[in-house]
Amino acid sequence: MTSHLKLSDFDFTLPSELIAQYPAAERSASRLLDGRASLAIDRRFTELPALLQPGDLLVLNDTKVVKARLFGQKSSGGRLELLIERVLSPSADAGHEVAAHMKVSKKPLPGAVMQMDGGFTATLLGRWPNNDGPLYHFALSSDPYALMESHGHVPLPPYITHTDSADDESRYQTVFAKHPGAVAAPTAALHFDEAVLSRLEANGVQRATVTLHVGAGTFQPVKAENIADHVMHFERFEVPPSTLQAIADCKARGGRVVAVGTTCVRALESAAKFGPECRDTNIFITPGFDFQVVDLLLTNFHLPKSTLMMLVSAFAGYEHIMGLYRHAIEQRYRFFSYGDAMLLQRAAPRRTSPETIDPC
Repeated sequence: MTSHLKLSDFDFTLPSELIAQYPAAERSASRLLDGRASLAIDRRFTELPALLQPGDLLVLNDTKVVKARLFGQKSSGGRLELLIERVLSPSADAGHEVAAHMKVSKKPLPGAVMQMDGGFTATLLGRWPNNDGPLYHFALSSDPYALMESHGHVPLPPYITHTDSADDESRYQTVFAKHPGAVAAPTAALHFDEAVLSRLEANGVQRATVTLHVGAGTFQPVKAENIADHVMHFERFEVPPSTLQAIADCKARGGRVVAVGTTCVRALESAAKFGPECRDTNIFITPGFDFQVVDLLLTNFHLPKSTLMMLVSAFAGYEHIMGLYRHAIEQRYRFFSYGDAMLLQRAAPRRTSPETIDPC
């Protein structure tokens, strides 16, 4: 059946009140839907350490969300919004250049200088990565990271309706965030606090990291009914040699690789498929994909008809995932970035997905 799945097959009706607008009072206070077996079990996230085994390897994405949403105005006075997707050259001698999404009523021409809130400027250089690229190429008047930190706003997902606050600055960020560059949080990792991490370590669960800077394309809607026609966005990532060695050691001792979030899956499976030297990936994981690394997946609940719904369906099986989502809705789980979590086990058999292309 999976080879004939269309976009509409990944749709479901979600009551709007189940979209979590705010995080749980405490990070680890969320619910956890244990979907490893055919029968779903309702648990609490604090039970996770007991569900893993000594010798398992927990892989976390240590990217750090930057305050990438900036506001300003054109010379005509029209308001605009920039969402910095990628810092291309932070230093002055390289131009303080960035690639960004731009929301404005009428697009300015290359050379236009925008006066941004906070007293800095953004000069439009053209499109990126080429003349027909989906993003805009800007030169900022000073260090992009410093400007975002001082004048930017937390890039909350479009389904979160409140204006970002100081609470979002801390809670839309993992406790182990290290490398700045993401415009969306690796949300499955938001549930971890130091107490849960300590219990996992005490139970003999080892830990490793990858870095994948989540892009705004993670919210890009799939428009093609034939999902093979969808073109994925690129994201920067790195799987360090120490993590590759930890994975090899884990497999050798019979442990399981536990990916925290779809971003970890994309990074690990991209490195396995295209080689560890690969640094940009647009891997499209759909049912039939041949998983080479990940054995268990901890993930949040995803948007209907999204590429992430396709990824988890590829991992745990389409029918199983749709059943778990029906259960989650019936049991009033909280959905999306600030919502609850789910633990999945890789399904078999596995076949190579023909729509995956080498981006490197």
